[in-house]
Amino acid sequence: QKQVRILALQHKHKENKMTHPQLEAALTKADAFIAKYPTVCQYEKLKELETKTGYSKVYFFLLVVLSLGGLTYAIGGLKLVSDLISFVYPAYASFKAIDSGMPGDDTQWLTYWILFGGMSIIENTLPFVTEWIPLYFPIKLAFFVWLYHPHFLGAGLVYTKFLRPVLAPYIDSLKKNPQSPAVSVNNLEGEADKKDM
Repeated sequence: QKQVRILALQHKHKENKMTHPQLEAALTKADAFIAKYPTVCQYEKLKELETKTGYSKVYFFLLVVLSLGGLTYAIGGLKLVSDLISFVYPAYASFKAIDSGMPGDDTQWLTYWILFGGMSIIENTLPFVTEWIPLYFPIKLAFFVWLYHPHFLGAGLVYTKFLRPVLAPYIDSLKKNPQSPAVSVNNLEGEADKKDM
């Protein structure tokens, strides 16, 4: 009789576990996202868990992501979380941009890394700044996501609206100075070929 009650409760739980249409839509979108990156998300293992337990693989994926996020926060705090979020995707996108052949990508990511490096230098040399500004790390995180998010591409905007107008006169004067070396990949490759001969 006890086993019959348990089986009845499990059956009732399976019937009622997803009755809300918005939850079903969110799970479907999340499942499609996980399926796009099967290796990173361990899609096959998540499917196995789903068949064994009867719960959506999205729940297990979220559990792993939240666990890793919590562990990262416990180890390094909000600084480590913001640094990782500001580094991982931009590094991946930068590697893709190297092979894309589109000059707009190069401008976007070079500007991003200049800003990332500048902020890192400020944080390390003037650590009291992070304490003076309330909610510094969430603001920093929002700023860097704005800089790199494909919808906004803020780094390109910062370059065209702020950096280029300020730095262009100095760069033009460097180009006119005959003592400044014009270094490019082609020049370096040509010099390396001469040394090999």
